[in-house]
Amino acid sequence: MPQTPTSQTLQMDNNPATQPSPWTPWFRLQDLVWLLLIGGVAWASLERGVYEMGLLTVLAVFQIAEPRVAFFATRNGNYVAIAAKILTGFLLIGWTGGIRSSYYLVMLLPVVSAATALGLLGTMIVTTLACGSYLIFLHPYYLDPLVYEITSEGARELGMRVIFLPVVAFLINQVNESQRLASQRHQTVAAQLTVANRNLQEAEAAMRRSERLAALGQMSAGLAHELRNPLGTVKASAEMLARSVPDGIPAELAGFITSEVDRVNSLITRFLDFARPLKITPEPNELTEALDHAVAELERHTPRLPVKIYKNYSPDITPFPFDAELIQRVAYNLLLNAAQASPPDSVVTIKTRGIDGYAEFAVIDRGSGIEAAQRENIFNPFFTTKKQGVGLGLAICAKIVDEHHGKIAVESEAGVGSVFRVLLPTRVNETA
Repeated sequence: MPQTPTSQTLQMDNNPATQPSPWTPWFRLQDLVWLLLIGGVAWASLERGVYEMGLLTVLAVFQIAEPRVAFFATRNGNYVAIAAKILTGFLLIGWTGGIRSSYYLVMLLPVVSAATALGLLGTMIVTTLACGSYLIFLHPYYLDPLVYEITSEGARELGMRVIFLPVVAFLINQVNESQRLASQRHQTVAAQLTVANRNLQEAEAAMRRSERLAALGQMSAGLAHELRNPLGTVKASAEMLARSVPDGIPAELAGFITSEVDRVNSLITRFLDFARPLKITPEPNELTEALDHAVAELERHTPRLPVKIYKNYSPDITPFPFDAELIQRVAYNLLLNAAQASPPDSVVTIKTRGIDGYAEFAVIDRGSGIEAAQRENIFNPFFTTKKQGVGLGLAICAKIVDEHHGKIAVESEAGVGSVFRVLLPTRVNETA
C-alpha cells in the first residue's frame, strides 16, 4: 500500500499542482517574469561584476529550464535542483561580499522549492542547509575579525536575515500541505462518485433485466400452457401409431416423434421454471455445503468431466440465511458452463470470501471467455452462444440471486477466461 506523505518523512509531494505539465510551451509568461525579476536584480546591483552577472544568468537559465526537464520532476531531480540552487546562491553570496552580501535572499529559491516539493522534514533540512550556507561566511576564512566587527545591531540584522528563511519555508509548506489535503479530498470525492456511478449503472442494468425477465416470463408461461395440450395429443397419437404398425420405417418415425415431443416438453418445463414466481425459503445454512453439493451433483451427472474442480473456501464465512437448494442450482449452472467453456484437463476454481456484509462465491475458468459485445446480454432469457443451448440457465441464476437481494456479475476476456461472481447478503434484514 502506498505511503501517505506525512510531516515526518522526506518525500515528493503528490499534489498535481506541483507536477510539471506533460506538455510545456517553448515560452511562458512565468519565463518573462523570471527574466524581468533577475534582470531587475542585476540592474540594481552596485558592482555588476562579470562573475556576479554570470551567476545571475546561470540562475535565470536554470529557473526557466527546470520545468522543461522531466528529470527535475522526479524525487532525485528535486534533490539535484535544490542542491544546484544552494550552490549557486553560495557562490553568488561569496562573490558579492559574503555575510554582508545583499544576495542573501537568493537562498529563498531552494527553500521555496523544498517547501513545495518536500515534506516538513525535508523543508527543515533544506532550510538548515540554506541558513548554514549563508552563516558559513562568518568563519574567519571569509570574514577577517580584525577588519570587520559584528555589532549588536549587526547581530540583530543577521538574526533577522536567518530567521526570515525558516518563516517563509514554514508558511509555504503549510500552504502546500493544505493544497495537498484539499487535492486528496477532491480525489476521494471523485473516486466515490465513480463508484456511485458504477453502482447506479449496475442497478439500472439489473432493473432492465428484471423488467425483461418479467415480460418474457409472462409470455413464456402463457405459451407453454398453450403448447402442452397439443403436444400431449401428438405424443399419445405417435405412441398408438407405433403400436399399430409393424417394425420398420413407420415405427421408427413414430419413435422420432415421441422423442422430439419429450424434448419439447422438457424445454417447456424449463420455460415454466423460469416464468413461475420463485418462493425462496431462507434458513441459516453453510454456503460451503451448498457449493459442495453442487460440485458433487456436477461430477455425478457428468462422469467424464473434462476439467478438475479446485475449491478455495474462506473460513471466515459463518452460516447465514439463504435458500440452499436454489443457491446450489445457481452454483451448478455456473460450474457446468465453466466446465463446458474450458479446454480439457484444465482447472475450474470455485472460491468464497466475505466482503462488507456479503458472502461471495466465484466460479473461475480459463476457457474461451465472453466477447465484450455479449456480456451485456448473457443474463437475458433465450440469449445463448451454445449450439444446443436455450439461453435460460444464466437468466434463472440471475432471477434466483435477485430474489435473495444479491448481485451477480461477470468479468471476462475473450481467449483468457471468465469469472462469475455471486454476492449474497449475510444479514437477515437484507433477505427479508
